[in-house]
Amino acid sequence: MPDLDLERPDDPRDTARLKAVLVLVATIAFVLSPLLTQPFTGFPPELLPVPVEQPPIQPAGYAFSIWGVIYLWLLAAAGYGLVKRDTAPDWDAGRWGLFLSTALGASWIGVALTAPVTATLFIWIMLGGALWALMRAPARDRGWNALPLGLYAGWLTAASCVALGTVAMGHGLGGETALSWAGLALALALAVPLTLRLRVPTYPIAVAWALIGVVAANATTAPALAGAAAGGAAGLICLALKQSRA
Repeated sequence: MPDLDLERPDDPRDTARLKAVLVLVATIAFVLSPLLTQPFTGFPPELLPVPVEQPPIQPAGYAFSIWGVIYLWLLAAAGYGLVKRDTAPDWDAGRWGLFLSTALGASWIGVALTAPVTATLFIWIMLGGALWALMRAPARDRGWNALPLGLYAGWLTAASCVALGTVAMGHGLGGETALSWAGLALALALAVPLTLRLRVPTYPIAVAWALIGVVAANATTAPALAGAAAGGAAGLICLALKQSRA
């Protein structure tokens, strides 16, 4: 008689539970990573062929405080997912994307302080993983899944465009003003259709928060760029309010 234990397929619940554990471990590493590195305030100018001290596309420093909310909310969501929804298929659908994003995120600051080009590639992959997870977020438990993912993916959308624009400036691919306008246009070109597609209000709120930071950084030095960023932020906030009422 054949050994039934050897022929029994793996239990998908065990795989789902393992993924939930991996997401929590990666998220903890992600949350702790700023404590293990130097503070990140932008790519070190000396690491770029053309030093960029303060790219206009970069939000004012206070805007980065959103990471406190993102870290805590992602950590709470990962814990809830493991304890309450470890084998739930709807929660399991997006876990690989989130794991990839947070696992890379755990090393991102260290990479950014030494290799801006690699860090730029990493942050775009992180964005892809976050969006992949968000598009598969369950309809239930939005406060424990879709909403924190939306805030995270929204900030990464803006941050990815900032990183790309800064690296392009640092390699002499254009002037700071022109590339800042291009970065703003790219961020809005991504954020508006994704906002309409995802219907998760925290996503446009996070992008709008970054754009308000751009307004604060450029209000006196580049008023036209600041005005465009303000218009983009206002439009995204309107979309977020509309979606929150739906």
